[in-house]
Amino acid sequence: MNLSRNDLCWCGSGLKYKKCHIEFDKKLNSLESQGFQVPQRQIIKTKEQIEGIRKSAIVNSAVLDLVAKNIKEGMSTEEIDKLVHDYTISQGAVPATLNFQGYTKSLCTSINSEVCHGIPSENVILKNGDIVNIDVSTILDGYFSDASRMFIIGETSEEAKKLVEVSRECLYKGIEAVKPWGFLDDIGAAVQEHAEKHGYSVVKDFGGHGIGLEFHEEPFVAHYGNRGEGMILVPGMIFTIEPMINEGSHEIVVDSEDGWTVYTEDGSLSSQWEHTILVTEDGVEILSK
Repeated sequence: MNLSRNDLCWCGSGLKYKKCHIEFDKKLNSLESQGFQVPQRQIIKTKEQIEGIRKSAIVNSAVLDLVAKNIKEGMSTEEIDKLVHDYTISQGAVPATLNFQGYTKSLCTSINSEVCHGIPSENVILKNGDIVNIDVSTILDGYFSDASRMFIIGETSEEAKKLVEVSRECLYKGIEAVKPWGFLDDIGAAVQEHAEKHGYSVVKDFGGHGIGLEFHEEPFVAHYGNRGEGMILVPGMIFTIEPMINEGSHEIVVDSEDGWTVYTEDGSLSSQWEHTILVTEDGVEILSK
């Protein structure tokens, strides 16, 4: 779309292009002409879209807060699924995982050596010492949000506690690396450096993703890489950062029976935290607080 200076801006602000995104677009075009990878306009969110995604994230965070208040030893992961489903629906929202590509549950519950996409079941009972990732995604008024937290059930080993804490630190190292007009791969580099400093590995087969108007959008957010590489980050981009950190090897396997649950190949523990974040003019906003 070629706009003249006096046309209304493409972002929906109601302002003329010359008073809104014209300098932004000039900067992007200049960077692209220099060979940098720049985001396409459709993944740069408007103010209206950002507000919708922010409201979705508020519900999503409330779901995780509810889980935090109720999760306990002896609880089945099916009970957690019902808790999440019922609360999400009560808020006028929908669990994004429900019926997504054939997935039949309202969240993912990944325990111990499960890296991600664990399926809730009445036969899976939380035990003392388990570490579990609760991954929740919400659609509210057509807008998507996504976040996950780790929970320790009862008393666990010092090794497991350390993995959970370091993986959380990895998430925030990645968030700290987000800079407007910086590079996407700075995120992965920061995560990888911190994980490997503690002797852990980073899962490479899965990563973060753009989100907001759809469940999964561009860009793919790797949690490893080299600084100064990848797509240019610009204000208005929204994506998840969700490093999966393994105690042992980074290699993973997918359950051949259910086609969803991902395990560490060597049976070691895995831990993941996730936030939905917005790139702003002067830094980053965590939407999934």
